[in-house]
Amino acid sequence: MPSREIQERMQSLKLSTVQREALVGLLLGDGCLESRNKFQTYRLKIEQSARHEAYVRHILDVFRPWVLSGPRMRSSTRNGKEHVSWAFNTVSHAAFRFYGQQFYADQQKQVPRLIHRWLTPRAIAYWFMDDGSIKSRQSKGVIFNTQGFPRQDVERLCDVLDQQFGLLAQTRRQKDGLQIFVSGKSYERFVDLIGPFVIDSMRYKIPNARRT
Repeated sequence: MPSREIQERMQSLKLSTVQREALVGLLLGDGCLESRNKFQTYRLKIEQSARHEAYVRHILDVFRPWVLSGPRMRSSTRNGKEHVSWAFNTVSHAAFRFYGQQFYADQQKQVPRLIHRWLTPRAIAYWFMDDGSIKSRQSKGVIFNTQGFPRQDVERLCDVLDQQFGLLAQTRRQKDGLQIFVSGKSYERFVDLIGPFVIDSMRYKIPNARRT
């Protein structure tokens, strides 16, 4: 397809409801928005470890109209060990600008004050697939790794999970910051919320119902 035609097609794109909800969850996790033109347009960047290749390809499928090339494998060496990941980015587009303005302040990621308006069960599912885990093999509780956010942002997320979704969420201190712990008492509610949106390759993150 000629480059002019590609540009015209890209400029006409609009984010769907599914893409908007997924985007909110990804930005609460490891996804990031990047601008190269003084915040006029942004592009979504996704990168996950090699074991999550299927998840990366799934996200690419969700944002397929916005992506010009498939995911690429990256290899790097840290502390003498090779680390392999899969990554892709969307085109830069003004449609992402609203989210860039909401989730970034002084180029630092933040939790928007109005996150209660945009957090949905689908968004929670992508947030969990992106940056969540089980607490332990013996627990039905789950963890959201929010260590990159300041305390007030983590507490804001806890309040939304509790008040809007009925999840017993609390902060949990770690050496590198605060996690969110969702109690196993909320197991059934949590699974009902995110279950329809979690892809097969990421279901290992959901605690087993038999765990106590």
